[in-house]
Parts: sequence; structure tokens; C-alpha cells
Amino acid sequence: MKRPARPLYSILLLTLLAVTLTYRTVLRGGGGVLGSLECEATAKSVPRQVPLPAFNSSVLRYAEIDVSEERFKNETEQLLEGGLASHGRHRTYGTWRRFSHHDPNGRTFQGARETLRSPMFYRYWLDFRRNLGNWARNNRFQPDVMDDLIRLVKHPLDRHNGRPASDRRHASCAVVGNSGILLQSGHGKLIDSHEAVIRLNNARIQDFEHDVGSKTTISFVNSNILHFCARREACFCHPYGAAVPIVMYICQPAHFLDYTMCNSSHKAPLVVTDRRFDLLCTRIAKYYSLRRFADETGRPLEAWDAARDAANFHYSSGMQAVMLAVGICNRVSIFGFGKSELAKHHYHTNQKAELGLHHYEAEYDLYHDLAKHPLAIPFISDKFRFPPVVIYE
Repeated sequence: MKRPARPLYSILLLTLLAVTLTYRTVLRGGGGVLGSLECEATAKSVPRQVPLPAFNSSVLRYAEIDVSEERFKNETEQLLEGGLASHGRHRTYGTWRRFSHHDPNGRTFQGARETLRSPMFYRYWLDFRRNLGNWARNNRFQPDVMDDLIRLVKHPLDRHNGRPASDRRHASCAVVGNSGILLQSGHGKLIDSHEAVIRLNNARIQDFEHDVGSKTTISFVNSNILHFCARREACFCHPYGAAVPIVMYICQPAHFLDYTMCNSSHKAPLVVTDRRFDLLCTRIAKYYSLRRFADETGRPLEAWDAARDAANFHYSSGMQAVMLAVGICNRVSIFGFGKSELAKHHYHTNQKAELGLHHYEAEYDLYHDLAKHPLAIPFISDKFRFPPVVIYE
């Protein structure tokens, strides 16, 4: 009687094992295509765990030196203590029509009509100094600022969209660069399929939708772009629509006056990147530039200052936009970064060459490390988890 029962017992045991394995597979699958993508992204995220790769200590130490920081700090302090008149290159702010008017009854000692400051100028000036002071207080290096980008950037955008501020990262983000390699790429639909799309410096999309898409979630610009827009009376700087928020990094401290004026009239949020995030990007950009310079020339690191014009060297808008996406997205796709001898410099302009203050080839090294070797990126907290990054060329 016992022997016939053994095959039945074995069959029941195998059936139970199969059911258990199937159940675990369903749980891991997330119940659908979207769930599978989210699980895949989670599985491929890379924690900053020891042991880290051996960095070149000399390159690291030299990358920590920002020769332009002292000038930047002095200019900020002078603006807070004095005014725009103390900086000749910023005096044009005072000539804008919105800030001045002519007194028909007044005359200067030379006989010209007297120009008076409008009350609006002084109101903006007080707001400008407060905004600049708050921003300058974060002028320090902080390696864990990447984990704070959700609060610093995404929370304001969530509230703008009528949602509670959420710590959930965007499921997927596309960062769209402006390289001419996008032409004839046909990436438009793929770009628009991402939950969030970040575009750079007001790049035109009309007539290029097939290659660059039409969706825009964040307009990422440098403050020079906003400065030119702010000269207009309406302070309009929304090529993607008035509801699309702007995230901006500051090139010159005086540009906070543009931010102050435009922030009061913009319908969508105008978010300035935290100074701690700027300093992190500065170190990373210089590190990759130094490393490439040493490998290509074999010259001492000190020679980099003259070769790359250290006083004016800066990361590009695209580089910081990519780092922002790495901090607020579960998956990051990079489009339109790179160049080809057969492609235009920008897909939407006739610009012939790169700006000398950026080192684009070194930034491309960073993007490839983000995709293949994220633990090789210095200065970022060991606790940060890198999302999977894909580069489309």
C-alpha cells in the first residue's frame, strides 16, 4: 500500500514547487509591462558601495580648486553691499525703460532731461538682494546634494502641477541635447514616450518634431538665456508654452535681478539650481577635463589652467541637465549629445563651433561613465544610487 502512494506524493510535491515558482515570478514581474520596466530600473540602479575604484588623488585634489570662485564670491559680496553701479558691465540694468522715466520738468546741469528711478526698481532691488543672499549662503561643497534634488527641484514642480510634493522619482526622463546628430535620427516618438522630457536653452522644436519630439516637461537654461529674455517688457521666456517650468543655473550673480523680475510674472515655476549642486558639477566637469588633458598631452596638471582658460572654464548646460536627471529620475535617456563631422553643431542653428569655456569631449567621457561605470564618477556621496543611463547616438 505504501509503494503506490510514493508517485502521487512526488507529483504533489512537484506541483507545489511549480506553483511557488510561478507566484514568485509574477511578483517580480510587477503585473505588467510598466511594472517590468520599473523593476528592471530598480535592479540595475547602482549603489555607491565600497570598494570604490582607485581615483588619481592628484587629479582629485586639483579638480577641487576653482580659480573663478574667489571672483564669483567677491562679485556677490559687492552686489549685496553696494549695487550694480559698482560693476560697469551690469550698469545696463539701470537703463531699462521699466526702471526709469524722464522728468519733463527736470534738467541735469548739462541741460538734458533728468532720468529718475522708478519705484519698481527699488522694489526689485530689495527682492534681488534677498534672493541672491539666500542662494549665496549655500556656497559650499556637499557631496550628498544629489539625494536632495528631489526636494530642491521636483517638489516645486509637483506643487505647480497641482500634486502633493512627492519623493517619487520620475519613472523615466529624456534629456534632449542640441547636437546636429539628432537630425534624421527619428527619435521623436521615443523621446516623447518618457514621463519627463528636459530640453536645453530654448532649442527650437517646431519643424524638428520627427527627430526631437514635441513634449517638454522642464526647460533647462543658463542665466544668460534668461537675461536676454528679461530685456523684453513682458519678460517672456517660454518657447515651450507658459505652463512649462524653467530650471536655471546662475552664470553671473547679477543675473538674479533677471530671476527676480521674471519670477514675479511667470505662470510656471522658475527654479534656480542650488549652489551646492553647481559646485558639485564644477568639480566633476574639471575632473574629467583634467583627466583627458593628462592622458592626451602628458603635461603636468598645472598646465591645464592656461590650456583650458581656468578662470572662465565651466560645465555646459547639458552636463548639469544630465546630472539633474540622474538625481530625479529612475531611468535616464540621453539624446543629442555628441558630434559628427557630417552633422551640424546644433540641429536648429548655423553655429559652426563649440564654446571654448566648455570641454565637451570630457563631458562625453562622463556620460559614458554614467552609462557603463557610474562608480568611477568622483565627488558624489557613497550613499547615492545611480539610475540606469542609456545614450542614444
